[in-house]
Amino acid sequence: MTKADLVEKVTATIARTAGPMISKKDCARVVDAFLDAVKGALAEQHNIEIRGFGTFKIRNRKTRMARNPRTGEPVEVAARPVPVFKPSKELRAVVAQAQDAPAAPSAGTIPAQ
Repeated sequence: MTKADLVEKVTATIARTAGPMISKKDCARVVDAFLDAVKGALAEQHNIEIRGFGTFKIRNRKTRMARNPRTGEPVEVAARPVPVFKPSKELRAVVAQAQDAPAAPSAGTIPAQ
């Protein structure tokens, strides 16, 4: 799913529940503002907890030794902060439930008899 697909889904959901009160352009601004807020908070080393969805955290990776794939020479990779996402129990349950549900036959396929 791309950001454009996300904007499309959010716009459709808002149109279903509240009527066509928000344009796709305004919805794109909301999605962009949300993503910018998440990026900004992570850049400032803050954790973000969205109940029922998950937690974004910054984890510090240690310095480690790696190999240059071209030469095979050992190279030291510096310590650095990396963003990580931990899904909530609810999100894990939704994903697991979707995985366990039988897939609907697609158009053009003939069901087995």
